[in-house]
Amino acid sequence: MSKQIWKPGTILYPVPVVMVSCGSYENSNIITIAWTGTINTNPAMTYISVRPERHSYNLIKESGEFVINVTTQALAKATDWCGVRSGKDYDKFKEMSLTKGKAQKVNCPIIEESPISIECKVKEIVELGSHHMFLAEVVCVQADEKYMDKSGKFNFEKSNPICYSHGQYYGLGKNFGKFGYSVQKKKRKKKNAKKTTKN
Repeated sequence: MSKQIWKPGTILYPVPVVMVSCGSYENSNIITIAWTGTINTNPAMTYISVRPERHSYNLIKESGEFVINVTTQALAKATDWCGVRSGKDYDKFKEMSLTKGKAQKVNCPIIEESPISIECKVKEIVELGSHHMFLAEVVCVQADEKYMDKSGKFNFEKSNPICYSHGQYYGLGKNFGKFGYSVQKKKRKKKNAKKTTKN
């Protein structure tokens, strides 16, 4: 096996791609973010990294709040458009026909079309260089009931979520296992003892 040596870079892909809504309900914006993820379980915490020159940066910094809206294949065009257009020039909710929804714990709106909206309050801003990281506590999660089954489980895969890798958007692939499957004991197959009758 032969490997090339590259200079340091952001090579860890694929990553989630989300639409972050921010600002007030009346003066809101949407920024598409790929630098995001979970960083703690208890309390539930997440982060987004934003370039300081982005229009949404000051909206988030001043309010200390934002909402991470999970994206789907149906939202792919809006996801991309909101990432390449500035909120200084456009009302992104209006341009992409997205619906503002009421958040429960923050003042900025959620995106109703998103299957999962994660309401966040900023705890710390870390200035890293090209991006500043907003470390935030999750204060509420809104989940679309149409993806819930009878047992109360949210079927995330049915919403057709997308991810981002090297400038491309992808859907999720085939499920090939679950957490812990590598050490799970195989269930013994029950032998069905069938009685045969002779004619």
